[in-house]
Amino acid sequence: MSLRQKLLLLFSLTVATAVAAVAWTVLVRIRQVFEQQDQEKTSLLVTQFQREFQHRSAEVTSEMDRLAASDRLRSLAHELTETADTSPYLTEAQSLAAESQLDFLEILDANGNIVSSAQWPARFGYPEPAARQSEGPGSAAAFIKREELPDATSALGIFAMRVVRGAPGIKLLGGRRLDRQFLADLPTPADVEAYLYSVPDPEADVDGSFQPGQLLGVNGEAPNAARYASLIAAAQHSGQPASALLYLTAKREDSVSVTVLPLKSETGQVMAVLVVSASRRAMVQAQQHIRAIAYTVAAGGILMTIAMSIVIAARVSRPIEELARAADEVAQGNWDIRVESRGRDEVGKLARSFNHMTIELAAQQERLIQSERVAAWRELARRLAHELKNPLFPLQLTVENLVRARALSESEFDEVFRESTQTLGMEIANLKTIIGRFSEFSRMPKPQLEQIDAEAALTRVALLFFPWKAASADGCEVSSAGEQNIECCLNLGHDPLLIDADPEMLHRALSNLVLNAMDAMPEGGKLTLSARALEQHIELRVADTGQGMTPEECARLFTPYYTTKQHGTGLGLAIVQSVIADHNATITVESQPGGGTAFVLLFPRAAASKVS
Repeated sequence: MSLRQKLLLLFSLTVATAVAAVAWTVLVRIRQVFEQQDQEKTSLLVTQFQREFQHRSAEVTSEMDRLAASDRLRSLAHELTETADTSPYLTEAQSLAAESQLDFLEILDANGNIVSSAQWPARFGYPEPAARQSEGPGSAAAFIKREELPDATSALGIFAMRVVRGAPGIKLLGGRRLDRQFLADLPTPADVEAYLYSVPDPEADVDGSFQPGQLLGVNGEAPNAARYASLIAAAQHSGQPASALLYLTAKREDSVSVTVLPLKSETGQVMAVLVVSASRRAMVQAQQHIRAIAYTVAAGGILMTIAMSIVIAARVSRPIEELARAADEVAQGNWDIRVESRGRDEVGKLARSFNHMTIELAAQQERLIQSERVAAWRELARRLAHELKNPLFPLQLTVENLVRARALSESEFDEVFRESTQTLGMEIANLKTIIGRFSEFSRMPKPQLEQIDAEAALTRVALLFFPWKAASADGCEVSSAGEQNIECCLNLGHDPLLIDADPEMLHRALSNLVLNAMDAMPEGGKLTLSARALEQHIELRVADTGQGMTPEECARLFTPYYTTKQHGTGLGLAIVQSVIADHNATITVESQPGGGTAFVLLFPRAAASKVS
């Protein structure tokens, strides 16, 4: 991944993370604020409901106290006690209810039977179960009661029961409706709805399961009333308030925060359930709006990031890429490469420092080359003088002998002349050999490359020195070269290992390495020739089990005129290194004292081998 791509990814992740963190924080805070507002609104509505309920209860009890103490009811109670005839008073409850603005009113005799009923006149003579409640504690307080109606329906109401003053046997049971009008009188906050659920008569609940009744609000039955059933059932069975989050539809904006409050009768039975539903539509819409803003900001930020990355790439990454390419050029030996210096920032300073470095490196390289040339010529002159000095001394002695032999007799002179001319011929031939070696080292021919099999080249060298034993490339064969007992081992594979090389020059280089390995094992040993394929190269290895060399000797091994042999010129391995370098290959030595020596040659794979 390039620096430009990394910068783009880093900036994009930074922007996206920052926007996501801010959006998440805002969304959480919005949810907390709305939930707190919903709780406050719900608590306010419940408090208002309780106040209104207490107010209505106080009105009912006050009106019932007034009726129980009125002269009209006292006279009616006295006559009922004296005559026990209830027929004249069948419609009395209706007129009293109308005057007192009560929705429900019944006059009960001493046995708890209905004498007159305002809401259901035909029920006279029927027993009223609530008449027994006047005997218990707290009977003066108002209570919730379900009242049956003539149309086979029932209604909830706030009731109070009073004994007519002066007539202990006669009672009044009256109240007002607890219905939609009651809810309409409540100051309902915005986005909050109040519903009233009337619990069905338990006697009609045969199997004991929850039988949902009507969930009524100010505007009629609540939409999706069935969604509230489980929460209402929980409040009905536990008798405790409960809260939950309900989804009325599949849309999040149709979710509501619901609180249910059970309303109990004087006996503790749940008669109704108040349902307060706070809509979460405003919160969801606000969250969606925040999300849309976050997506927009994130998209804009990413676009801005792309633009910034382009600008930064132009000012930072592109110069760095140019520096990287220039560094590669320097690594390949191009000391004249320069990069353009832009601005006075760190990148520009780096470019100027790089250019200064390359100038210094080129100057140092030139000075080093000159020093190496001078040292090489000095070493060449020293080595050449040393090599030429050896044959010149015998030549000088021979000439001096000839001069002195001039005074001898003719027969003696002839004898000395023949010996001297023979010596002169031998030393002159030695001089020619020395000059030929120097000439060969100074003018190495350019290799004629062709595609060859590296294993075949090793086999050819092995057959040259071990003709009767090395023909088998499957394993190691014992052979003797002269007085040496050397084991030659060929470790080759079955697939050809193709390289681009000059067959003859490579053959001479490998032969030189084999000769050096054999010279390193005067008392015999094991010579191993191997080849193997690496990822991008072909490795050739010539290893012996000789005495090995020290690290200092290995470091100077390829230096011209350096030799560890008594009769060596020091040019053999230098020539081998020159041949290997002309093939774009490398040669290294692995050795340690007493552990043998291995020469490792790494050749690039041939072009056809790379393709295959």
